[in-house]
Amino acid sequence: MALGFMTFAFFLGAGNIIFPPQAGQQAGDHLVPAMLGFFSTGVTLPLVAIIAVAVAGGWKGMTQDLPSKVATLLAVLIFIVIGPAFAAPRAGLVAYEMGVKPFIADAGQLSLTLFSIVFFGIAMVLSRSRGNLVDMVGKFLTPILFIALVALAVSVVANPQDAIEAARGDYIEMPFLKGFVEGYNTLDAVAALLFGMVIVDAVRSKGVSDEQATRKYLVMAGLIAAAGLAFVYISLFYLGATSVNIAADASNGGDILAIYVAALFGPAGQMMLSLIVLLACLTTVVGLISACSEYFSSLTSWSYEKWAVVLSVTCCVVANVGLNQLIVLSLPALFALYPIAMALVILTFIRRWLPNPALSYRVVMLVALSFSMIDAAKVAGFNVSAFRVLPLFDYGMAWLMPTFAALVVTYFVGAQKAAQQEGQTA
Repeated sequence: MALGFMTFAFFLGAGNIIFPPQAGQQAGDHLVPAMLGFFSTGVTLPLVAIIAVAVAGGWKGMTQDLPSKVATLLAVLIFIVIGPAFAAPRAGLVAYEMGVKPFIADAGQLSLTLFSIVFFGIAMVLSRSRGNLVDMVGKFLTPILFIALVALAVSVVANPQDAIEAARGDYIEMPFLKGFVEGYNTLDAVAALLFGMVIVDAVRSKGVSDEQATRKYLVMAGLIAAAGLAFVYISLFYLGATSVNIAADASNGGDILAIYVAALFGPAGQMMLSLIVLLACLTTVVGLISACSEYFSSLTSWSYEKWAVVLSVTCCVVANVGLNQLIVLSLPALFALYPIAMALVILTFIRRWLPNPALSYRVVMLVALSFSMIDAAKVAGFNVSAFRVLPLFDYGMAWLMPTFAALVVTYFVGAQKAAQQEGQTA
């Protein structure tokens, strides 16, 4: 249970809190299909990714059919984006914007800088004590966070502030696909590939050395985390759907949540929301810094502890860019990375049935990367209308059909080569 709570806390960060309310508000009466789409990339895929890590025995097992340098480069890029470049600083910024800034009369750059130093300093201390992560996060921080989330969820369901109205924007025609793409913002499917390493390390620090037992704990932790995330998303989607009038002028999901909680609980609500956001973002940052430090220390002569310090300081510096700017900058990276992560997870599960795993892995991953760059370029504002002929281009999923086609083609090509080799041998 403690391991599962720790995993849930690592996943539950900035994106999980600020994006579902906004999606729920726009989805309106199409709430259910939008929520199911969001669940696909925000709950199911992270769980499947955790299981894939368990099945493959870690990152090396998942990328064994890729050239070693390519596998290392891919891991480094994912770790940079999920760690010091975007996800960890974003969590710190959300913690500041929603957990501290409302209580500061003249909040400015100085207050953000001071908060960043304190916040990432605490994260650094917790990350350096990696052997005690399960105890500190799973047994103490997360139960407090979960109790606060349950109180919020019960209040939202018992006393909704508005009626659910008609869907808006893309949620009118394609609620499931829009929710599916919005789930990218959580970054959880990519993070799951990395958190798996931290979970394995935490299990082993408790004296579990058997590989089968480690996999069992990894899968159970993933199931507990997925259940917790589903509970949070359902309540936040419903909160957003019943906030159309009360939070009509809100600019983002964080504003919707803050306005709603203030209406439900008054000033005490702001304190509760601050507690939820601060704990959620802190535990996520601890998980991200731990995962990045673990990996980078395996590549270099620097120790885990030294990397934890360097990454914490880097996150602190990047966080001072500002939340809106960081979200804008991170979107292209999300659209580029998510398809690669999905392709890798799928390949991991079907590897045993592939006639030529090396061929399939290399071609499918290359195709997924190439076409995901089109979606990333479109999100970044570049004119890529020439690729509109691709299926699902308008939905931000131009990568899907070409990647599936590459998988089918490499399967039959691999089977044909295997048959030819058998014939020559005979």
